[in-house]
Amino acid sequence: MSKSGFCPDFFMKGTSVNRLPLFPITTKTENNLLTIAGHDLSTLAEKYGTPLYLYDRATMDASATAYKSALATRYPASASVTYAGKAFLNRAVAQWTQLHNLYVDCTGEGEIGMALAGDVPHEHILVHGVNKSSTDLTTAVKHAGTIVVDNLTELERIANQYPVTNYQLPNLWLRLLPGVSVQTHHAHTQTGQHDSKFGMTGKEIMEAAQFCKEKNLPLNGIHFHQGSNFRDASPLKAAIELGLDLAAEIGFADGWRFSPGGGWGVAYHEDELPQPNADEYVRVIAESIIGGTQARRLSLPHLHLEPGRSLVARAGVAVYRVGAIKRRGEKVWILTDGGMTDNPRHAMYGARYSCLAVSNPGGENVEKVSIAGPYCESGDVVIEDLPMPKLEAGDLVAIPASGAYHLSMSSNYNGSRKPAVLLLEKGQARLIQRRETIEDLLRRDLGFE
Repeated sequence: MSKSGFCPDFFMKGTSVNRLPLFPITTKTENNLLTIAGHDLSTLAEKYGTPLYLYDRATMDASATAYKSALATRYPASASVTYAGKAFLNRAVAQWTQLHNLYVDCTGEGEIGMALAGDVPHEHILVHGVNKSSTDLTTAVKHAGTIVVDNLTELERIANQYPVTNYQLPNLWLRLLPGVSVQTHHAHTQTGQHDSKFGMTGKEIMEAAQFCKEKNLPLNGIHFHQGSNFRDASPLKAAIELGLDLAAEIGFADGWRFSPGGGWGVAYHEDELPQPNADEYVRVIAESIIGGTQARRLSLPHLHLEPGRSLVARAGVAVYRVGAIKRRGEKVWILTDGGMTDNPRHAMYGARYSCLAVSNPGGENVEKVSIAGPYCESGDVVIEDLPMPKLEAGDLVAIPASGAYHLSMSSNYNGSRKPAVLLLEKGQARLIQRRETIEDLLRRDLGFE
């Protein structure tokens, strides 16, 4: 028996059972069908249609608990966990964040509006953005507890448009460009390198801090972000050192905030198993901050952890129905009703995925297939060259690790309508986002007359 709890003999027989650890923690095979939280996926697909997105509540809860537990063990001062709204946010997810007392990272007034609809209190709303509009800033000043300032121009706009004599400003953090990236699978998911569009250099940070002092702005923290979906936390150490140097030079005292951002990874493909260890991510950050503050005689900051997609990606599963199949020698195309409009990650940066058949998920793999959608783009591909059992038209496939950066990046290309979303718990499948309709597509349109 392997560490993951699955017998390696199955893999030697050429089945896909080794993919089960990619799925939510409640996933099982029962009566030769794939189930999540006790729900048969084929029954859900019949009732709600496909493409269909499923979120497992138990996996979401376990992820949040793991990070909070690791912080409680590793970090002796106050700390909190921030949920990345850009991963996936709607009213129900916003409400879920508050059950775990999470902060919510919002980019712009749209995500702030969704957080407010989910009853996220202002002190838990943290606003990011590399080029915030006037309405973004106005909404943030009114409803957020913290604004992460990306550049000097933005800081000047805040001071000029919202003077402290007239407004109660949120806390301000300065976004540092550390000049150090983390190792990710694609350059588009790196944010901390020297040529990144995000944040301020160390020199600009000090200019911004001086400006805040002169204008009496409520500066109380530093933030940086190095990249998304990484597995090696060691590059965080150099960025933390730089951030602490600046904090000491600014002269932060008790109660200051530090957010070493960058989303910890998840496994999308069986080649990436085992799942990255959240405790290791927290350990590196906590030890670096504890040692760094002691060396600089700084007080320990309130630590804001940003684990990114790892809070929710594994909880999500996309279910597609197979339509046409094209077998052309060694190339086999499985054409489904979902694709780049609900999951653009492969098209954008070559993300690798795996999947299981919903019926007979432990069947023997007999051919390599590429899974593509129905849209008028050659790039409308989700999976390439994956060993699978023989599939037929009408079969269902389930794609794991679909909980982050799918629906939040989805589109209406070719007039597609965004899929329904269910939150699964034992004994309950709750619709948390209805399927879009043609009426939804037309609601904003105006005719000639």
